Amino acid sequence: MSSVARVTTISARSETSFDDAVSIGVARASETLRNVSGAWVKDQKVEAQDGKITAWHVVLEVTFVLE
Repeated sequence: MSSVARVTTISARSETSFDDAVSIGVARASETLRNVSGAWVKDQKVEAQDGKITAWHVVLEVTFVLE
């Protein structure tokens, strides 16, 4: 059986960690997109204040299979 997938770019932010930001992004994408099958972390960065990290950001390429 053949399938066709599409990739979309999303960004997510967490005040906890990169892992949490990825989880938030995939969970949110799954609320809108059907058949999410994976995600690739394309970019990541942090926010800092007074020498401490205050937030983690990721840019994800989310793959979902078309019906």
